[in-house]
Amino acid sequence: MLLKFSKMHGTGNDFVVFPDFDDRFHSLGDLAKALCDRHFGIGADGIIAIKRPAGADFEMAYYNADGSFAEMCGNGVRCVAKYVYDRGHWADPTVTVLTGDGVKTLEMKLADGVVESVRVDMGVPRLAPAEIPILLPSGGAALDRVVDYPLAVAPGFVPSVTAVSMGNPHCIMFVENVQTVDIGRLGPMIERHSAFPNRVNAEFAQVMRDGEISLRVWERGVGETLACGTGACATGVAARLARGLGARNVIHVRGGDLVIEWAGGASDSVFMAGPATFVFDGEIEIGDLGL
Repeated sequence: MLLKFSKMHGTGNDFVVFPDFDDRFHSLGDLAKALCDRHFGIGADGIIAIKRPAGADFEMAYYNADGSFAEMCGNGVRCVAKYVYDRGHWADPTVTVLTGDGVKTLEMKLADGVVESVRVDMGVPRLAPAEIPILLPSGGAALDRVVDYPLAVAPGFVPSVTAVSMGNPHCIMFVENVQTVDIGRLGPMIERHSAFPNRVNAEFAQVMRDGEISLRVWERGVGETLACGTGACATGVAARLARGLGARNVIHVRGGDLVIEWAGGASDSVFMAGPATFVFDGEIEIGDLGL
């Protein structure tokens, strides 16, 4: 079977994107592992199959590079909006997309008739331990939210963490210098820590002198990426809760900048704005990948 795809990215978080309006493609986890391999496949952090669901304009089926399903991908959903608009599948600058975390509403900013950036209503952040989920020992089991909690990760490494779910789990740590963090060693330890039954995305954040945030992310099922949209959202929430920052934060990820807004109330949505970028079109015979 021939797969026609587009390579796209959101602030460097890159994806293999393709329409699947007729549900032609199955075993998407296996397909993701094959396509995302940067040596034997196309190379990407994940794949996005765009479908036509009931109850929303489009659906994003997102799978990580290791074949695991991800409930939500903030950078990926912006690419979905750009794909369906630029390719003529949708004509309105507002679109709804069904994700594993429910329906998201996206507003597109256009330049010369194509999508330049997208603002996404990412929904209300979940802070209750059971909703993230994070398992706490008896001493912390009564907490209604996990803010600056000392998490025993390894001997001599007990960081203060803030846990947030943006439909997928995040563990945010504020550090003095994000560039010196040994993310290749610490990221996997936190991702697979026993406190996180569904594994977790690990964020290392540095609040800069101007109040903006520099962020590095170890993504669950992928490794360090150039950007993580849900991770930036979770970090914006954590910065307000644990560091007293304001409602609007500019977050510098390795692949660019994202703007995160959260008013701070229990029913307030997090809004994320950032670019979506087309790289190239291609086609690949899936049978050649052994699928």
